[in-house]
Amino acid sequence: VQLQASGGGLVQPGGSLRLSCTTSGLTFSNYAMAWFRQAPGKEREFVAADRRSGGTTYYAESVKGRFTVSRDNAKNTVYLQMNGLKPEDTAVYYCAADRTIITSTVSTVSAWAYWGQGTLVTVSS
Repeated sequence: VQLQASGGGLVQPGGSLRLSCTTSGLTFSNYAMAWFRQAPGKEREFVAADRRSGGTTYYAESVKGRFTVSRDNAKNTVYLQMNGLKPEDTAVYYCAADRTIITSTVSTVSAWAYWGQGTLVTVSS
């Protein structure tokens, strides 16, 4: 299983970015997908998740109303649309996949089986 995250970069406060995570080696529609992030000196934290194709989405309180997670099963890809970016959103963003995630553990780093390599998002003027 491989996950490849991309789309990070430098953006000004208030700007937008769309991250992509392309997967291979798994039946994508059977897997829940998530985004986590890790800022310098901090622990990795949950951002958003989509449990399955057509399933429920979850968001961290800090990104609700600004970020949207979506997936394209035909392309085996999950996206994170980030609007209204703030300096505190600066971090390396990671995508994750798991087949058996449940609601109570969706925000738990150790619950996710597969991880991508991360893409850096910097929000700064």
